[in-house]
Amino acid sequence: MKPAAAIILAAGKSTRMNSAAPKVLHEVCGKPMLWYVIEACREASGSKLAVVVGHGRDDVIRAFAGHTDIIWVEQQEQKGTGHAALVCEEALKGFDGCVLIIAGDMPLIHKETLEKLLAENARTGHALTLATSVLDDPTGYGRILRNSAGDLVGIVEEHDCSPEQRRVREVNVSYYCFDGARLFEILHQLSCDNAKGEYYITDTVAISLAAGYGAGAIPAVPADDAMGINSRADLALIARMMQDRIQADWMERGVTIVDPANTWIESGASIGRDAVIYPFSFIGRDTVVGERCCIGPFGHVASGDVIDAGASVGPVSPGQEHRR
Repeated sequence: MKPAAAIILAAGKSTRMNSAAPKVLHEVCGKPMLWYVIEACREASGSKLAVVVGHGRDDVIRAFAGHTDIIWVEQQEQKGTGHAALVCEEALKGFDGCVLIIAGDMPLIHKETLEKLLAENARTGHALTLATSVLDDPTGYGRILRNSAGDLVGIVEEHDCSPEQRRVREVNVSYYCFDGARLFEILHQLSCDNAKGEYYITDTVAISLAAGYGAGAIPAVPADDAMGINSRADLALIARMMQDRIQADWMERGVTIVDPANTWIESGASIGRDAVIYPFSFIGRDTVVGERCCIGPFGHVASGDVIDAGASVGPVSPGQEHRR
């Protein structure tokens, strides 16, 4: 398989978040939501990584100053998702491998899903492949249309759906993979002849099919991963889902969490085997908790703290290093 690249769309405002801060910098379990998308794309693509910024450009770039593999691309005018991808043309000039295009506000993304999407696009040789999701309640999503043979024939937005199409449960969740050799040729054919005057990346499906370049879809996105963040309520819900993942991972690694509902562990923490975390405890990002430690009840381990093996921590951790 050829090397792959990724374009992450992170230029939008926080309109529904009612925030002065860029939406992608709002934290989920101690890390900006954009961090999770960058990490998944980096692990899956292993090549070029372009992040499109606009609103709060300097703040976003500053927050990821240590990520030297990122190519920052500015979208000076927000003219839609298709336009956001198009501004990366110079950054990816001459690149003909697969190119992932993902929104930066979907932190529940898994690298394994992106790997499946890359593999499917390489297998078929299509100019475009979507990773879709099958939802019990598809309300609000564009529906995936297939013919009797199961081939992708289009996407229809919910407000344009017929009653029959509304019953379709396979939906577009904005996970795209393009053949880099065709990507910008297709993007240049997008039209802004619509109510908002924007260039929509969803229109690339119709363009690819009409040109005979091929477009396909693989239902590879778990229902939980399909959620993006558009509001503070979404942020809280997804943070809880991420917390459940974090805790499940640590319990599989041999950490006892007595009361998961009343425990909070941020991303980037390191916890040793046979540690026990009692109720109402907090462990911050980038901490190191040694083996056999006892945290809590009401334990607080601040971000960056180091807890030596076998130590106990109560409600307040007094310094950066703890020794018993």
